Amino acid sequence: MADIISDGKTRVAWVSAIANIAAPTTAELNAGILLHGTMTDDGLVNFRPTTSSVPNRKLDSTFNTVDVGSVAVGDTALRFYKQDGTDTIYDTLVYLLGGFVVIRRSLAASTAWASVQKLQVWPGRCGELSWLDPETDTEERYEIPIKITIQPNLRSVVA
Repeated sequence: MADIISDGKTRVAWVSAIANIAAPTTAELNAGILLHGTMTDDGLVNFRPTTSSVPNRKLDSTFNTVDVGSVAVGDTALRFYKQDGTDTIYDTLVYLLGGFVVIRRSLAASTAWASVQKLQVWPGRCGELSWLDPETDTEERYEIPIKITIQPNLRSVVA
């Protein structure tokens, strides 16, 4: 098997309603807003879980052992380039809006949603928009914090 190059192979959408996050339908996904085309290349901020360690070393042990603990995510956010004229993403992702960040990897971003594709579904709510500091030779950028409100499904399959 060959390694997968990630360039151009991440599709990201904001979807307002998904009945079953383990198996979103193509209709639900197509009703969403595609985000990846205006995201910065580092625009998926902290959409990766971490697993806590639970120490379980015994008094008579000479080796420090641990077991698997709870899973959490850090401060997740979406980072975008500001668009001139109508900016649907900027106008849609407002403070307290609930929905789902859907991420599909390893397949060209331009490929349409289709059954059996693997994705991640992150239920969340938008925090307040934050402008990134201006820099020389940089386009305007902003960030939307996404607070993960229930456990995501990181191994969803399109129904």
